[in-house]
Amino acid sequence: MYLHSKDYEFRYTDADFQDIIRPASFLSVMQESACLSADELGFGYKDLQPKNIGFILSNWYVELFRPIKYDDVLTVHTWPIKPKHMIVLRDFELFIGKEKVGVGTSRWCLVDLATFSLLPSSAIFDGVNTEYNEFRSTSFNSWKIPRADSTEPSYEKIISYSDYDHYNHANNTKYADLLMDAFSVDELKDKWVKKFRISYIKQCKCGEKLLFYKSQLPEGGWVAECRNGGELRAQLHVEFGQL
Repeated sequence: MYLHSKDYEFRYTDADFQDIIRPASFLSVMQESACLSADELGFGYKDLQPKNIGFILSNWYVELFRPIKYDDVLTVHTWPIKPKHMIVLRDFELFIGKEKVGVGTSRWCLVDLATFSLLPSSAIFDGVNTEYNEFRSTSFNSWKIPRADSTEPSYEKIISYSDYDHYNHANNTKYADLLMDAFSVDELKDKWVKKFRISYIKQCKCGEKLLFYKSQLPEGGWVAECRNGGELRAQLHVEFGQL
């Protein structure tokens, strides 16, 4: 059974004002592990870039079982699920020592890097690769996020240099910080993020202005989203625990 495992020592800069690791910091190490795993299996960035093909993220889901602090060493386990049609799934388990502290799953799409049009998974996967793992870290499968009903933006942001990656758009991990910034420090005091999911609707380019909105859901949790000219670009659904 294939499994990629790597340890990450969180830094002071990975934590928030309460010394708790931010969602964006989790996504950063999980994306790093996903990329290293893809490299091992022969469909990493260096393998696909000469073919003008790349992976982009469609969705993240992460569930944490307790707050994680800046001095914790996190072990990330990850593996790809056998691809079907247009979506490639990748799962994660998170450990501190032998304690499982979280799980996650993600949905990826293949794109033609010249046009960013979607490609079927068969563009690179032949269906006979034996390095897939059918074990699922979580049964989560509720990807649709309700819209924020707020009409007044929490703040606005122009996409710039520090948001960009080698695909010339805002990197997926950046959205976690940007969407969490819709909440004030006072609103987040004595809280920690138990669960969050992010949907990436449309890529954001340098110079575009995003307006961020948030609202509380009747069924629990909060939604934050960013819009450009009224067009939805990305969404966050988050559930908090009390410290």
